Amino acid sequence: MLLENSGFECFLPLSKSTRKWSDRLKEIELPLFPGYLFCRMNPNDRLPVLMVPGVMQIAGTGSTPIPVEEHEIAAIQRVEKSGLSTMPWPYLKIGNIARIEEGPLRGLSGIVIRIKSGLKLVLSVDLLKRSIAVEIDRNWISAPHDGRVPTDQPRTSSLSA
Repeated sequence: MLLENSGFECFLPLSKSTRKWSDRLKEIELPLFPGYLFCRMNPNDRLPVLMVPGVMQIAGTGSTPIPVEEHEIAAIQRVEKSGLSTMPWPYLKIGNIARIEEGPLRGLSGIVIRIKSGLKLVLSVDLLKRSIAVEIDRNWISAPHDGRVPTDQPRTSSLSA
């Protein structure tokens, strides 16, 4: 990856998906946030990032970059490391927030939804207006409560590619 070779810390969250070809099944990795790559950078020195082939812009308002909340990135990294089935999901902002009390995602908070295959924890990146959903066990969650996740952490920027 060109940005990493230039000394930037990058994060591209992926999910595994099985695709059926005419003669076989193949497991492939797809980006959880298509078109986006997360990159830790100095927002006052954007030119080296913008000069990398494939980078179209840095997420933000107009020409002002806005960092992604650090707790949102940390939550996505925890989900990816858990090995649990994860997929892109329509952006959710409103709903009851539940806290995971057990299992590999212990300590994370997000919106819990029920679908026919079970329960999913939906985690959102507010700046991108995108979400992901990860399968969870009913026994891992506490009772839902209203409220937002604390945001007292440092921030990370994201790129549009």
